[in-house]
Amino acid sequence: MKRPMIAAAVAAAALAAQPAGALATTAISSNWSGYAVTGTTFKSVSGSWTEPAANCTSTTTSETASAFWVGLGGDSESSNALEQTGTEADCTANGTARYWAWYELVPKASVRVALAVNAGDRIAANVKVSGTTVTVTLQNLTSGKSFSKTLTMSSPDTTSAEWIAEAPAAVTAAGEEILPLTDFDTVRFTSATATSTSGHTGSVSDAAWSATRIVLESSGNGGPGPGPFGQFAQDDSGATEATPSALAARGRAFSVKWSQVTATQGAV
Repeated sequence: MKRPMIAAAVAAAALAAQPAGALATTAISSNWSGYAVTGTTFKSVSGSWTEPAANCTSTTTSETASAFWVGLGGDSESSNALEQTGTEADCTANGTARYWAWYELVPKASVRVALAVNAGDRIAANVKVSGTTVTVTLQNLTSGKSFSKTLTMSSPDTTSAEWIAEAPAAVTAAGEEILPLTDFDTVRFTSATATSTSGHTGSVSDAAWSATRIVLESSGNGGPGPGPFGQFAQDDSGATEATPSALAARGRAFSVKWSQVTATQGAV
């Protein structure tokens, strides 16, 4: 479902709202928007969000998708793995909104989990890695239900931690492609923390690592795949489709705002 195919990093840009010592670079992605941290290795990542409502009347495309998740790995040009869990808000071809939960240990396919999700539900997510053991946990704090599973993978990537709103990829007749991004208006991530393998826990803006602010730019009509992970899969259109805010709450919170992509914006 979601193989992160994200774009070439661009020039660094300081964010005025960041705490002292926590300046973030900015990168452009063809399917991610949010924040990633690097500079050490990580053993866990956590975050919360309110499942946004999918607006299935705002576009004329036949199908759209959006995913909201936390994860470890995947944020480098050479990465071959990513451990992630989250939720999705999609629009079907007939304009029906669908919400569901999943986990994925890339390069394996995503797995849908038996945790009911609806617009407005408060979601908490966590990914932990210890050696070749990966534990993914999702909690629907609104319903009181939760899901947790411990799995193994040969080579987990722990070189980054992420909090992301994504335009997922899907297998189509033309191959694997990035789907157009569902209009989710705004999603707000809170309680965003990561823990390094040395045991240090901090927010996105913690001075123990480096933060990257990721802006999603695409044509709005999907794109080819598969591709590299992190901020490293190219899209030539340059139309902004989702933008993260500056960090707030001492680096533990931010929002991602969806933007309409028009044919003019998407022209190359």
